[in-house]
Amino acid sequence: AAVHNVAKEAKGLLFTTVMHDGKVIIPNGNYVFSAGDMVSFVTYRHNGKNALKSLGVPTSNVRDCMIIGGGKAAYYLASQLIHENISVKIIERDIHRCEELSELLPNAIIINGDGTNADLLKEEGIETVDSFVPLTGIDEENILLTLHAKQVSEAKVVTKINRFAFSDVINTLDLGSIVYPRIITSEAIIAYARAKRASMDSNIETLYHLYNDKVEAIEFRIGKPSQATGTPLKDLRLRGHLMVSFINRNGRIIFPTGEDTIEVGDTVMIVTTHTGFSDIVDILA
Repeated sequence: AAVHNVAKEAKGLLFTTVMHDGKVIIPNGNYVFSAGDMVSFVTYRHNGKNALKSLGVPTSNVRDCMIIGGGKAAYYLASQLIHENISVKIIERDIHRCEELSELLPNAIIINGDGTNADLLKEEGIETVDSFVPLTGIDEENILLTLHAKQVSEAKVVTKINRFAFSDVINTLDLGSIVYPRIITSEAIIAYARAKRASMDSNIETLYHLYNDKVEAIEFRIGKPSQATGTPLKDLRLRGHLMVSFINRNGRIIFPTGEDTIEVGDTVMIVTTHTGFSDIVDILA
């Protein structure tokens, strides 16, 4: 099916990128999806579940989470999950750390034990848990724990990996969602550096790399008029291989058409295969 037909049926979403046969494409409305395509899209936060459902992607609410390892990442993740009324169980080897976590997270269940022990995992309910997150300090353990969880449960899994080596091999494994802390840190540093290099009136708010750094998603804050503001998008000479994916105007999200404009005070998300953008005018040809 073509992009415009799928988007019309799904409603409230915009397809931003497609990975097709190893090549990243910024699709127009006439692009026809093929089996095996990897697709990214944006939608309203409240519409995420409905959008996935309309695309045939099964979703379910997460009620509980099992975390292996009790480090800082586990603490911060557990705090967020508990805030969202999700039950949390942490399995940690170090008894002293367990005592600390019990005080820091009184609403979580803290288990002192070896989270890589299959019998313990079974005893603590890995087969029925909704989500599973291995956060040990060892990549190999995290990968094996994820593969084990995939084998014995239907849990949503998130795998933390610190090293970039063997990424081609890792990408062939069914590891659920993969988080690279170093990439997250480097993206924050790059966004800060570019914002400092750019004018103070058009700064980068956030920056994300997608598809092994082949795509950048950059959110710009528009602080003053420029060649990119006040003119309908259809009348701007935009570079190829980019998309203005949404405009946030006073809290209202706009999926732009050619008639929409970028205005001072907006934040604008640009998705592009170009690299190095530091100001909104960089979208112009």
